[in-house]
Amino acid sequence: MDGLGSKSQLDMARNVHDLGSINKMREAIASGDEDVLQEAAQQFEAIFVQMMLKSMRKAQDALADENSPFNSEQVKFYRDMHDQQLAADLTSNGGMGLADIIVKQMGHSEDSYQPASTIRSDGNLSSLNRGRVEQTEQAQESVLVSESKGTRAAIKDSMFESPEDFVSTLQPYAQEVAEKYGLDAKAIIAQAAVETGWGQFVIHNSDGTSSHNLFGIKANSQWQGDQAVVSTLEFNGHIPEKQKAAFRSYSSLAHAMDDYGKFIATQPRYKQAVAHAQDAGKYTQALQDAGYATDPEYANKIMSVYHSDRLNGLMP
Repeated sequence: MDGLGSKSQLDMARNVHDLGSINKMREAIASGDEDVLQEAAQQFEAIFVQMMLKSMRKAQDALADENSPFNSEQVKFYRDMHDQQLAADLTSNGGMGLADIIVKQMGHSEDSYQPASTIRSDGNLSSLNRGRVEQTEQAQESVLVSESKGTRAAIKDSMFESPEDFVSTLQPYAQEVAEKYGLDAKAIIAQAAVETGWGQFVIHNSDGTSSHNLFGIKANSQWQGDQAVVSTLEFNGHIPEKQKAAFRSYSSLAHAMDDYGKFIATQPRYKQAVAHAQDAGKYTQALQDAGYATDPEYANKIMSVYHSDRLNGLMP
C-alpha cells in the first residue's frame, strides 16, 4: 500500500462516526508513512478525549433533572455526536500531546526516543520499590550470615508421609512435654500442624537433614545451637512480607519438643499463656497477644485445627 492510498483511507477515517475507522487506521499505520502515522495518532487521541468527555457527561447526568427537556434521549444522542466531533477537532489542533508521544514511540524518528517497554516499566508502581527491597534483602542477608555463623540457606520440605503419620509420631513427645511443663498436648500438636502444614513444610538444613523445628522458633541471641536460614512470611499489620530469618535447628524431635515447652514456660511474656494452658482458646490467644507470631489470624488458625475432625479423629 503506497502513502497516497493510506492517506486516502485516513481521510475517510476522519469521520469519527464511521464505525470502521479503527480498522482503517490500523491498515494506514502498517504503511510506515510518517504523515500517515501522525494522522493515526491524532485519531487515537481523539478517541481518548472522547472517552473523557463521555465520562464527564455521565457525572453531569447523575445530577440532572430527569424531567428537564435538556435531559432527553434525543438531546443526549446529538450531544454525543457533538462531543465526538469536538474531540476530533481538539486533537487536530495540537490536542493534549498524546498524539506526539505515540508518533515518537512508534516512529522511532527522534534521538530522544524511549522504548515503550521502558515507559511501561516506569508505570509499574511495584518497580518504584524494587531498589529499596533489594537493598533491604542484601542488608538482611549480610546480618543473617554474620549471626548464623555462615550457615547456608535452608529449605522447607516434607518430614512426614501423611497427617496420620504426623500426629502418631508427635503424640508421645507432645504428651511428655505437656506433662512436664503443664501444657495441653493437643494444642501443641495443633500449633505444630499450623506451623508446618501437617509436617509437609518443615525447615531442613542446607545438607538436606531436618531441623526438626516444628514451631517456627527463631534463633535469638540466647540460642547457642545450630541454625538454619530460610525464607519466611511475616505480617506487617495485615500485609504479608517475605523475609529471611535464622531458625533453631534441633538434633531430634524430642529435642525440638522439649525446647518448645521450655521456651514457653520460661519466657516471661508467655506467662499468661502458661496460666491458661488448660484452655486451648485462651492459651493460643495469649500466645498471639504476646507476639509469638505476626499473623493476625494465628490463634484462630490453631483453634481451627484443634477443633477439626481430622485432628480429633487421629488423637487417641
